[in-house]
Amino acid sequence: MSYELKKLSGFSGRPGPLLLVIMDGIGIGKQDDSDGVFLAQTPCLDGLMRSKLYTQLKAHGTAVGMPSDDDMGNSEVGHNALGAGRVFDQGAKLVQKSIDSGAIFQTRLWKNLVERVKDDDKIFHFIGLLSDGNVHAHIDQLLAMVRRCAQDGVKRLRIHALLDGRDVYEKSALTYIEKTERFLKEINASEGYDHRIASGGGRMVTTMDRYNADWRIVERGWKAHVLGKGRRFACAAEAVQTCYNEDPAITDQYLDPFVIEDDGSPVGTIEDGDSVVFFNFRGDRAIELSMAFEQKDFGKFDRVRVPDVLFAGMMQYDGDLHIPKNFLVDPPQIEGPVGVYMCANGITSFALSETQKYGHVTYFWNGNKSGYVDNKLETYVEILSDKVRFDQAPKMKAAQITEKTIELLRCGQYRFGRINFPNGDMVGHTGVPQAIMIAVEAVDQGLAKLLAVVKELNGMAVVLADHGNADEMFIVKDGQKQVSTAHSLNPVPCAIVDAQYNGEYEMAHLPQQGLANVAATLLNLLGYEAPGDYAPSLIKFTRSYEK
Repeated sequence: MSYELKKLSGFSGRPGPLLLVIMDGIGIGKQDDSDGVFLAQTPCLDGLMRSKLYTQLKAHGTAVGMPSDDDMGNSEVGHNALGAGRVFDQGAKLVQKSIDSGAIFQTRLWKNLVERVKDDDKIFHFIGLLSDGNVHAHIDQLLAMVRRCAQDGVKRLRIHALLDGRDVYEKSALTYIEKTERFLKEINASEGYDHRIASGGGRMVTTMDRYNADWRIVERGWKAHVLGKGRRFACAAEAVQTCYNEDPAITDQYLDPFVIEDDGSPVGTIEDGDSVVFFNFRGDRAIELSMAFEQKDFGKFDRVRVPDVLFAGMMQYDGDLHIPKNFLVDPPQIEGPVGVYMCANGITSFALSETQKYGHVTYFWNGNKSGYVDNKLETYVEILSDKVRFDQAPKMKAAQITEKTIELLRCGQYRFGRINFPNGDMVGHTGVPQAIMIAVEAVDQGLAKLLAVVKELNGMAVVLADHGNADEMFIVKDGQKQVSTAHSLNPVPCAIVDAQYNGEYEMAHLPQQGLANVAATLLNLLGYEAPGDYAPSLIKFTRSYEK
């Protein structure tokens, strides 16, 4: 396939670079006391939202490949859409289709997982996020697989439940645990089986680290799920309620790891001969535990023992590195992301963020592919994130991201750059209002400095968000305020900054416009026609500048 682009006949871009700024988690809220973006002091963003080259984009639901418009967007599907220039069915939708059709249960891998544990002393284990947030996993998908295990004759089954409080209400773990326990009790009563919850913990301290940020999180999960080491309880509900009682301010995502015991022994350690499925469909927080199970030369922590298991992911979390080797549902196949077109046409570029979102401007932007498209034309820069709770350091690395971006812009080597400020999302997930406002203000301050340099260099910038979060700090349910730590369903801002603008183009204001329309827009601003299968550009050229 050829990735050569045609140049626009009447517009060749600007002399300076084009910078894409992704303000992660900064959506357009209700402009009331629930809206951390509105409450924050953001003179730069406020000005952009009043400009002529401003619009709003849809960043959730079907616009980013999720099953329905009731499903929130997230950074992974958002950056897939931004980089791909098209909408692809994403993990949640792909997995649900496979379960609904029964295709997942007809795979050779599923049959091998079941067959391996037919002996009475072997166990089928599920590890994953126990909620209906539908960002990393969905409880109904787990229960559908557990039901199928029962139908297939799996007598012993264990669930290692990671608690959410981030994509759902911050203290909702008991709701999901009670639903799961009822379901397991019915199976055990009707079939005479032994299906139980065996271990768990809050997602931000147990198992679900990402981007090598803090391997201690994975180690805690390994100790609980595999070795049976952790604080002991008679059941998962008791573990959660005890933590609530001991620290009323704690939320589900930060609950310490726990192990369920019976007669003084863990009920479900992972042993030789067992089958293990990581039922998260989203990749970023599933890769590291997959590595711990699969890699022989593993040095991130002392695993103590490595059980001989058949390990599978719900999906393959990294297609280039083949992690994990076994997976139940194929990930979206994204060919021809905008980075491939840029490299094929000699466009030099850089990608930059801190650890928490570095993979988003590289791996997810490039269509779920690791590494460079062309390391002669591209530079990727990661600024290491702090290993602290984000509400305790809400400015994160915004200043360092700003400084490094300015350095790369000024060096004159790059025609295009893309960066991500993680603050609005990562601090938004904490639900702490004062921290959220500080986070948003730090982004706005960095943005103002970057736009000043872009203008000085006779360049352009596109400023937008990948989804909302900081814009919805709480919701009102049954007349009561509930802290909201999840992504919002709100639209996101999108503005073009072009100091040399002379009416050559205007915002197209498409009937349906979302993140997938950005890639074509970037190519237009660089002076190229977009590929025919890309979603339409957000701009249209005027007068003699029409192509």
